[in-house]
Amino acid sequence: MSSDEDTENMSEEERQKLKHLFEQLDVNKDGTIDIDDLTRAMEAMQVPQVPGHAQRLFKKYDKDEDDQIDFNEFVRYVLDHEKELRLHFKNIDANDDGSIDAGEIVESFRKLGVTIDIKEAERLLQRMDRDGTLKINWNEWREYLLLSPSADLQDILHYWRHASIIDIGENSLVPDDFTETELKTGMWWRHLVAGGGAGAVSRTCTAPLDRLKVLLQVHGSSKNNLTVASGFKQLYEEGGFRGLWRGNGMNVIKIAPESAIKFMAYEQIKALVKGDKKELGVVERLFSGSAAGAISQTIIYPMEVMKTRLALRRTGQYTGMVDCAVKIAKNDGLLAFYRGYVPNLLGIIPYAGIDLCVYETLKKFYIQKNKGKDPGIVALLACGTISSTCGQLSSYPLALVRTRLQAKGQTKDTMVGLFTKILREDGIPGLYRGIAPNFLKVAPAVSISYVVYEQIRKSLGVKCS
Repeated sequence: MSSDEDTENMSEEERQKLKHLFEQLDVNKDGTIDIDDLTRAMEAMQVPQVPGHAQRLFKKYDKDEDDQIDFNEFVRYVLDHEKELRLHFKNIDANDDGSIDAGEIVESFRKLGVTIDIKEAERLLQRMDRDGTLKINWNEWREYLLLSPSADLQDILHYWRHASIIDIGENSLVPDDFTETELKTGMWWRHLVAGGGAGAVSRTCTAPLDRLKVLLQVHGSSKNNLTVASGFKQLYEEGGFRGLWRGNGMNVIKIAPESAIKFMAYEQIKALVKGDKKELGVVERLFSGSAAGAISQTIIYPMEVMKTRLALRRTGQYTGMVDCAVKIAKNDGLLAFYRGYVPNLLGIIPYAGIDLCVYETLKKFYIQKNKGKDPGIVALLACGTISSTCGQLSSYPLALVRTRLQAKGQTKDTMVGLFTKILREDGIPGLYRGIAPNFLKVAPAVSISYVVYEQIRKSLGVKCS
């Protein structure tokens, strides 16, 4: 039976239900739904989303590609989508009793190469379960997934777990695990490419703020009274508009090796930590991610030093990255490539711990306040921005001392010595020089990363799994 025939055979009660839903999505009440209507309505209705969710859904609705969805297009999509949803529902409902329980969820995910235990399956079920039976009937399944762009179980899994590998800059950790299927098929590298590309674009867009932060960290003090405005003016007058991006090339180049090393280290450490367990707990994930971050930082740290030197260089001081490396080695010795290494390593732990714990706490609080509903993309961005900000507050003094050590050539300054000097001359505020531009770049960096990641992911054919 075709979609048109299904539409004609629809009962008046079904038509009225769809009419009501259509009116909810038609925010500006002009009789059609555009992408702005859909985005705003899904946020208001707290529909679980992943990056690019509204765009993918709109593309499936808009059959005639006129950037408007009328009621007939909406009905045809819903009816087709319901057929897919019912097919997947029946496939998961192994005992054919008309409902899905935790055991069937565990088995369905296992077939996808994802291992979860009964407790996690029960937590996932609670997000769909409206009557408290810890089973999902057809109506609950349909209601939860009707506004999803896909009925595929891998996409549904992503709805539930919200895993992503967005790079948002310094101290970012390896996120939730890749599935066994992704590891076996080599799909993981596409995620890394998407995450790396997103990081490169977001870092480039916020590079002037990053360079200003480095300037304030190294040269800011109560004596010279350098501010955000005067700092920008100084950078512009010394190097012009293009000079605002000094050091960004090295910052972008180091993303690929850093991401790859961190991923490989994370997988090995996770295997050792996990042992016979099926899932990693929060503390175990924190330890594995921190250790992986420490290993990757140890290997790529000379590039961090070069990035700082290039960001602070005067016009004509270095002709490029190679010249910078040669001059550092010649003038300051090879050990200069690891100046600031200790505070950098120490900073990973408080940042990672606070970032992860605040993010998990905020997400759980949101879910509890909204009766088990997953946070939408805006809520997830807010959680990520707040948690990253809290993590940076905790580790910023170490980052400041690290940058000052990286910037200096032959000097007897030590980490403890610099801490003491800064506190004596500028007090506690001195440990937070440059934090304003650092905070200013967090929200745009996260947002740009999500948008770019989604575009690269789609172009590489990576599913939201």
